Amino acid sequence: MKISVIGAGQMGNGIAHVFAQGGHDVVLIDIAQASLDKAMATIGKNMGRQVEKGKLTEEDRQSALARITTSTDTATGITNAELVIEAATENVDLKLKIFKDIDAHAPKSCILATNTSSISITKIAAATGRPGQVIGMHFMNPVPVMKLVEVIRGYNTSDAVTSTVMELSRAIGKVPVEVRDYSGFVANRILMPMINEAIETLFQGVGGVAEIDTVMKLGMAHPMGPLQLADFIGLDTCLAIMRVLHDGFGQPKYAPCPLLVQMVTAGKLGVKSGEGFYAYTPGSKDLVVAPAFASGR
Repeated sequence: MKISVIGAGQMGNGIAHVFAQGGHDVVLIDIAQASLDKAMATIGKNMGRQVEKGKLTEEDRQSALARITTSTDTATGITNAELVIEAATENVDLKLKIFKDIDAHAPKSCILATNTSSISITKIAAATGRPGQVIGMHFMNPVPVMKLVEVIRGYNTSDAVTSTVMELSRAIGKVPVEVRDYSGFVANRILMPMINEAIETLFQGVGGVAEIDTVMKLGMAHPMGPLQLADFIGLDTCLAIMRVLHDGFGQPKYAPCPLLVQMVTAGKLGVKSGEGFYAYTPGSKDLVVAPAFASGR
């Protein structure tokens, strides 16, 4: 199948990686050539790790990389696509604009998917003239490692499109789970309030950053504490999802913690900015509590 992926960031390059490795021709699209170059370097590096671990041969790595082409022009990049997957920032206005553009240029038979982690598929589909062909494919991060794909049907998504996406997900080694189209779906409706509550617990001074994460790792067998996970996801993304939940359900329990709002306003976004609840030094794997919280503030 010919796949086009829009957005060459962490999620987009991971999606391109798994489809190319699964034998599909992929066009990776981004407005910035520098982002595409960085994405291709990341894919090559990640596939190289798979070779080192014996999960992929060097020949298969080279073949997979050869299946990926790049483009800075959406119209050109989706001309022959059978499936387009949008993996842009979690911003509803941006996604609606992208889907209008996709609808205008993609073949009429093409399936249009979004990697959104919380925004209504039905709302996104309404921006197109083919709502029956619009579906959610929420991959987990890091995409080459995580097995789950949340497959979200919009109000008008057809049975045929859902079946095709479920089968395609299985064919690339993923485990698809079909869920309904409500704010946050399943994964983030459960995960994000937990992260928000961890931030609230820190905000109220009940425990420090390391203490909260240690309790959840050792007490609940989580591989990563909620504050470290928030840094990994991106605090701006966490805030955007909490706002989608709050707007979608109108319940106080989904209101984002003031500390989360303040940190995003201050540009402390986690790994991507170099500091969040922890401080990140390039090349270092040490987990160091950020200066703002090291003194117990």
